[in-house]
Amino acid sequence: MKKKPIIRISEVQKAHEVLKKYLPSSPLLHNPWMSEILGCELYLKLENMQPIGSFKIRGATYRISQLSSDEKKRGVIAASAGNHAQGVAWGSKQLGVHALIVMPKSAPLVKVKNTESLGAEIVLEGDNYDEAFQAAQKIAKKTGRIYVHAFDDAQVIAGQGTLALELMEQLPDLDYVIGSVGGGGLMAGVSSVLRELKPKIKIYGAQATGSMAMVKSIRAGHPVKLDHVDTFADGIAVGTTKELPFRILNENLDGILHADDESIAAAIVTLLEKAKVVSEGAAAVSLAVLEQLRKKIAGKKVVVIIGGGNIDVNVLNRVIDRGLIQKGRRLRANVLISDRPGSLARLTSTIALAGANVIQAIHDRSEPSTTIDRTEVQLTLETRGSEHSAEVLKALRDVVMDLHVIS
Repeated sequence: MKKKPIIRISEVQKAHEVLKKYLPSSPLLHNPWMSEILGCELYLKLENMQPIGSFKIRGATYRISQLSSDEKKRGVIAASAGNHAQGVAWGSKQLGVHALIVMPKSAPLVKVKNTESLGAEIVLEGDNYDEAFQAAQKIAKKTGRIYVHAFDDAQVIAGQGTLALELMEQLPDLDYVIGSVGGGGLMAGVSSVLRELKPKIKIYGAQATGSMAMVKSIRAGHPVKLDHVDTFADGIAVGTTKELPFRILNENLDGILHADDESIAAAIVTLLEKAKVVSEGAAAVSLAVLEQLRKKIAGKKVVVIIGGGNIDVNVLNRVIDRGLIQKGRRLRANVLISDRPGSLARLTSTIALAGANVIQAIHDRSEPSTTIDRTEVQLTLETRGSEHSAEVLKALRDVVMDLHVIS
């Protein structure tokens, strides 16, 4: 006997009708570059193109639309590291409801400012999402505001599930869907729809290795809470698994994978270069895990959900640097050369002949660990990839006294 779905598709269809008044469907674009690399037909569902740059606008707006007149007068409150905050602020503005958002002190400045610009009142409290959540719960109890949870709410999950209804219209014969999981609201909604409309489809979640509460929960068979989280992907830095999304994902997912921050950074760079898409870490993790599915997705129609693009420019600069290192296209090494005229020229000439580009070279004669007749040069080089980096290192070893690879 078929199990009764936790989130009914009729509720998602209702949400779809409501949200169509406010939001057009987000684009679904085929990417030939990455399709060739991965050996599949790869499509990107671009939720970063939403008015707030994230899928969170769906669930928050639908949840607020369903409030009673009295509840709307009391106002809403939410806790968020950024994207849900903007979703609640945007939906509240559309529906004439006052919103108070509790954000952790570590929330990216761009997300704080964007939320404020949408008319929400901001309170910075706690060092992470879980602490901000506790503070928001206390305020809600004291003021009577309606709490809008980021993922542990059936109506929010139904709102996120409208993405899957769009997918079925845009690419009805899709084979695989991969999306990121923080608290799990997005993939709970998406998987609820797809399991109902297309039972044989393969659905995978993706988490950051430093914040994989749902991975561990599914392995354990019950919700777990992490002692700490450690990832730059702030949108999925959630340490507590809630019962509702856990039950849905445990039932619907074919698997849940994880990727470390270096791989997520490399995925952000890939999306920039190969798709001209700006993605935050919480969204790029969906692409970062795809290599782990290479054999399974061969020749299949695969949708990767790019859940958001709200990344701080300063963070993006560092991420690009780390991503290029992970891809083997940026090389850092310290070398020792003779402290004689012409030595530095020979070093840079060797680098040029090897086809590498000097991004930075720090020539330090005062380094105390070197002898008087030697000098250290700290190099940051741009290369064409891992094999080219190895060739450059081989050429350098022939002309320097010592070489230490940093990254």
